[in-house]
Amino acid sequence: MEGIINKYQQKFKKLKEEMNRWDDLQPHLIVQFRNASSIIERLQVVQDPKNYSCLNSVGGIQAAVLTKQMESLQIILPSMEKALEEFRGIVLSIEKLYRDGRQLVKGGSNQLTVKQLQQRVGVKPCLADCLDGLMILHDMHYSEYLLKSSLFSVLSELALQPSTSDLGALQQLLVDQPNIPKEEVQSIFEIIFAEEIN
Repeated sequence: MEGIINKYQQKFKKLKEEMNRWDDLQPHLIVQFRNASSIIERLQVVQDPKNYSCLNSVGGIQAAVLTKQMESLQIILPSMEKALEEFRGIVLSIEKLYRDGRQLVKGGSNQLTVKQLQQRVGVKPCLADCLDGLMILHDMHYSEYLLKSSLFSVLSELALQPSTSDLGALQQLLVDQPNIPKEEVQSIFEIIFAEEIN
């Protein structure tokens, strides 16, 4: 039993690495999102000839400014897609850790009972805590990935019909990471690594 719990703890250490990668990617995606939002907001302004006043005398200025903004947006959006693919890779890695964790308690000829899953060995967590922790962390990250993907899709659509209030709301959703409450994540890790904390 203790050997299986040790294997779970190794999985949680790997999961912690993946979550650190997630945390490193998050600010990068936010910066890209803000840059894309700024460009989208400017598109309305640069398309209005009244905003050029005396510069209207310069031939093709409006088209040149619009082209430059669109080129910048075409650089940022694929970069955001790449970041989303990295988030997806992290989610898949966490999903594999969860599947492998389930296999630890289901595999082999000795099927564990509910009582065995809830049995504690000293200060170590029970197997049910380990399995539940993996499932919760997977669900949180999967939900957050789906949210990020949806926000990116809406942002791409807003490039065609910008709305400043919508952009602000989308940006706030991305910054908040509503599906990954840090306190809950911390409490899961405290349960799993109880003997290291005490």
